[in-house]
Amino acid sequence: MSADSTSRPLRPMHRMTFPEAGPPRLSALATGTPVWLVTRYHEVRQVLMDPRFDRQSLKAEGAPPLLVVPNLLDTPDGLLNQDGPAHQLLRGTVQRAFTPRAIARWRPWIASVVETLLDEFATRTQPADIIEGFTRPLPVSVISRLMGLDHADWDRIRDWADHALSGGAHTAGQVGLAMREFGEFSAGLVAERRKEPGDDLVSALVAAGDALGIDERRLVILVLGLVVAGHETTMTALGNIVVHLLTDGREAWARLAEDEETASAAVEQLLRTVPLSEGRVLPGLIRRAVEDVDVGGVTIPAGSVVAVQTNSAGRDPDVFPPLDETDLFAPLPTPTVVFGAGPHHCLGAWLARLELGLALHRLAARFPDLRAEFTPETIEWREGQMTRSPRRLPVSW
Repeated sequence: MSADSTSRPLRPMHRMTFPEAGPPRLSALATGTPVWLVTRYHEVRQVLMDPRFDRQSLKAEGAPPLLVVPNLLDTPDGLLNQDGPAHQLLRGTVQRAFTPRAIARWRPWIASVVETLLDEFATRTQPADIIEGFTRPLPVSVISRLMGLDHADWDRIRDWADHALSGGAHTAGQVGLAMREFGEFSAGLVAERRKEPGDDLVSALVAAGDALGIDERRLVILVLGLVVAGHETTMTALGNIVVHLLTDGREAWARLAEDEETASAAVEQLLRTVPLSEGRVLPGLIRRAVEDVDVGGVTIPAGSVVAVQTNSAGRDPDVFPPLDETDLFAPLPTPTVVFGAGPHHCLGAWLARLELGLALHRLAARFPDLRAEFTPETIEWREGQMTRSPRRLPVSW
């Protein structure tokens, strides 16, 4: 990817192409490990929901390597790499905080965060960078309040997060050092909230974890993962969506301003059509077959590594309309797999939906004449991570 970007501009994420949906087929990871690639919608759901495809066996002794440089997603004690009762126990410490009902109670203060950021953004000299002024600080502000991190050093946390989800931008030594520092920060946070609990998510997690007997290492990694996941993907999604809406999707801008319900409907389509990653196999979407399993008429042998391509599944012509015919405000015929499916379905899905819906509606309502002072060819991209997003986007209004 990096070599290509030096010779020609990278395409915006909404213009990316992905493997066509078709039967499972053999491919290979960057490590050389053979992998069965699953691309059709119903088969992607099958793999994600079938317990015969698990995560723990990917970490068993002698398991094939998945990453050239290990990162946070490679941690055996992390929530992502647990299955069955161990996974349910760990997930149960945090799941109640992220139900749709719980998230709905946060709507007023998330809306106030959006309005405060837009108030500040409106005072900036034009053209202003909407990444720095809005799309990056919004999810950071939300997760800061949820986890009681309002006074944390977010420049340092952002650097750790970049290493935690590195996709080739850092060496193994750099990632290891950053993860040790991030782990020490998270361990200190757990100890602090155990001693002096507050009205925040970390305090609730520590109390629940201690009551359930979850060991300290797993608890620390869970907190670390929530800090990263709580802002990284929403920040990336919002930046890439703004690129789409201010270029090829400009005709949708006025309708986003109508009301929150209309904007929320568009979010579902936008998440399907504007991907976070470029088509590389994401570690979180890899499983291993623990026995022979038939997927789409193809027998995947026991022990095989299997990867699902959710971007391809979201474009499956047997399920969804072609992207060039997509009405961003039309209801989807079936739920997407943007947030996964099954036991490892993204915990923060409802929070991300709420943040994106409020952000897009109020941004469009507040700045009806918002216009790009960039072109797809002039965007500077944040590369070398598991995802790709713009570093800056100058806009005027």
